[in-house]
Parts: sequence; structure tokens; C-alpha cells
Amino acid sequence: MRVQSLEIQRYRNISQLSLDCPQDLHIFVGPNAQGKTNILESLYLLALGKSHRTRSTKELIQFGEQHAILKARVKRNETGSRLEVRLRDLGKKVSINGIEQPKLSQYIGFLPAILFAPEDLAIVKGSPQIRRRFLDMEIGQVSPTYLYHLSQLHKLLTQRNSLLKGLGTNKKFQVEFLDVYDEQLISLSLELWRKRFHFLKQLTKWSQEIHQSITSANEELLIEYLPSIPITADLAIEEWRAVFQAELQKVREKEIRRGSTLLGPQRDDFRLVANGLDLHTFGSQGQQRTAALSLKLAEIELIQQETGTYPILLLDDVLSELDDSRKTHLLEAIRGRVQTFVTTTNLEGIDGETLAKAQIYQIQQGNIRELR
Repeated sequence: MRVQSLEIQRYRNISQLSLDCPQDLHIFVGPNAQGKTNILESLYLLALGKSHRTRSTKELIQFGEQHAILKARVKRNETGSRLEVRLRDLGKKVSINGIEQPKLSQYIGFLPAILFAPEDLAIVKGSPQIRRRFLDMEIGQVSPTYLYHLSQLHKLLTQRNSLLKGLGTNKKFQVEFLDVYDEQLISLSLELWRKRFHFLKQLTKWSQEIHQSITSANEELLIEYLPSIPITADLAIEEWRAVFQAELQKVREKEIRRGSTLLGPQRDDFRLVANGLDLHTFGSQGQQRTAALSLKLAEIELIQQETGTYPILLLDDVLSELDDSRKTHLLEAIRGRVQTFVTTTNLEGIDGETLAKAQIYQIQQGNIRELR
């Protein structure tokens, strides 16, 4: 997968940027708050149709402007495509080769991308919501049907929660409607669980190998999925269905009292364990960083396995966060295989061989200047 060119108009602090991207490695250098991350964010938005930093479209548009435009020419194997995202205060439109895509699920996947930023430590030590978002975004890149089922689940939960609130305050609401919603909830949840279990199984396989390499085989990394109902990957789908039906009946009165759906993929979590130690609670910062790095490098291999192409890699100010050993593993893992875009405040710690093959840019107040 290669980004051949990038064009940005009226996006955050970048008025106009047109960039050819012939190299495997592009490095954007400059002080903080100059616009380096905005460039990586634009690539992420072109890949996944949304920002990793905000849900507000208005924040992405340059102050005083009405809209912003992002464009990229990309090449996947021998096939070229033109991607475009148009941003307005009230939302966005995405298109492929000039054809607007009515659903985001039809757009995501044309430019697979992995972002690694300092805040990715939150995958290890943050809230379950962060880990669920990680699952949803990464599985969505290799499975458009996953995004469709996830969207349908969110719509259903809005309707089901509204009914639960009504049942809690007005006995005239018919509880029979809840049975209908339960069947829909079960069907959608089974589809999402099936893909989550598969994804985490593959991610575990790749991350274990990478983690052992980084830790010189001193640690074994495990990813344990924690669904909101007692199911495991070795059970048949119909067993999942029976368990979920029984669990929903157990919590029905509690759900009515709270006016909220208490079970389902929207309540799940996973944890990272190294040598039996839960890294969320007991891991050192070094162990948490190693686990996060292992996950990101594993994602690269997983996407290549599932789609037949390597994603692009976006490294947002992470080199300064890694010690020499982790930095070496990262650069060796991507060299020659993955087109990479890096932001950094300086070039210290990047070896000369890597710099010699990179395209390097200076960023200042949203303006870009090619150094070499």
C-alpha cells in the first residue's frame, strides 16, 4: 500500500499543502504545535473517515473557513485510487474515484492505516471504552461487514434503551416489544463477537512473536477477551445464543430499572497479560510501552494477512517515547515493507542509514519545507 500524493486545503492550521510521497519513509520535523500531527491526522482521516483526536468536524476546519478538503492518490498492489474527504460544520462526505460513498463502511479499507501515538498506551492502561474503540477501528479496516453490524447495533441500542426507560416509568409500554429487540440484539452481537474472537486470536499470535523478540524471550504476552456474558471462543455459535438469551432474562428487571442495556459487545473488554501479570493494573510503564508496541507491530502483520497488502504506518511523536531497543525493533520491523510517516521534534536517535533513505520536511506554523 502506498500513498502517492496528499493534498490538504483549509484543514486546522494548514491553509494549503500539496505533497508527493515517493519514498517509503517521510519524516516531519518541527517544534510542538506547528502542524506535524495535523498532517498525520489528515492521512488517518482519509483512511478511516474520522479523526483519532476529536469527534467534532468543526474543529478540523481552519478557523474562519466553511469547509476543508483532503485528497490522496493511493496505490494498492497495481491498482490506483483517488480518495477524498470533504468536511463541513454539519458533517463530512467521502468519495472514491469521484464517486461519493453513502456509507462509511463502503469507504474504509481502501487505505489501511495503523497509527501509533503516545496516547496508545491507553490501550493498555486506559478504560474499556478505549480498548473497544481500538477493536472496532482495527477490525473495521479488514471487515466492512463488521462496521455495518456495529452501526446496526448502535441504532438498536438507542431504540432498546428508549423502550427500557419507558417500561421503567410507564407500565402501559408492552414488554413484548423487548423480546423482539432481544432477538435483534442477540443476532447482531453474535456477528460482532465472532469477528472479535477471530481478530484477537490472530493478534495474539503475531504480538506474542514480536513481544518475545523485544523482551529477548523473557516475557510471554497474552490477550484475554472479556465478554459481558460467559462465552468462550471454543463454544459453538448456537451455544453463545443460548447463553445470551438466558443472561438477558436474568438482568431484564435490572435493565428496566436502569433504563439501559447491560449486556452485549458494547460492554466488553480485553486485557493484556505478560507472564501472568495484568499489565493494566500491575505493569510497569516499560512493560506497558512494550505491549503497546507489540500490538501495533502485530496489527501490521495481521492486516497484511487479512487483506494481502501492508497498511501505511503513522508514527506520531513516538520515537522520543521509546528507548533505543524498542526504537530499533520498530524501525527494523517496518524497513522496506511499510510506507511510514513520522513526526518528531528532532532527528536524534534515528540512524544514518534510515535518514539517508527518508524524505525529510520542516514544519513551522502549518507551512512545510522540504529539507531533502
